Amino acid sequence: MKGYEPRSSSSCAACKFLKRRCIPNCIFAPYFRSDECKKFAKVHKVFGASNVSKILIEVPEEQREDTVNSLAYEAEARLKDPVYGCIGAIALLQRKMVELQHDLAIAKDRLARYAAAAAAAATPSTDIFNSHVSLPPFPEFFTCSDFNDNLCHSSSSQSLSRHETVDDFIQSPYIF
Repeated sequence: MKGYEPRSSSSCAACKFLKRRCIPNCIFAPYFRSDECKKFAKVHKVFGASNVSKILIEVPEEQREDTVNSLAYEAEARLKDPVYGCIGAIALLQRKMVELQHDLAIAKDRLARYAAAAAAAATPSTDIFNSHVSLPPFPEFFTCSDFNDNLCHSSSSQSLSRHETVDDFIQSPYIF
């Protein structure tokens, strides 16, 4: 119960929202202070007060604050994106991370080529620009529209493959 302060005579946010009298051993009081009505309202809208109280009762007391914070985060994400919730945000961040890793691999390849070209300037007998360093393949991601298109058209000739070769000196990586 980190951050738990002895309550004054006011009700916790849950009891205020549910318009009931807050009892001294209220399960919500340590985690939904009286000034956090919006936090409880979002959690209540997504999970319901009864389910939240059942969850809090089942969780060990030292983990309840983290549980409430997780429920509040998931409720916020679920209200913003009713279909995917926080999983949509996680998938977006993972895709961004993979794209940035791919861009980093391209940058390292370019740096290696430039360093090798500088070293070759000292010995002009090597042709550094014709040697290629292999990059890891860019992983395939499907967006919701790709998935829907694939389901709607279900053509065997339609391919969702997005593997393209990046010519190091002509194209630059595209970052969203």
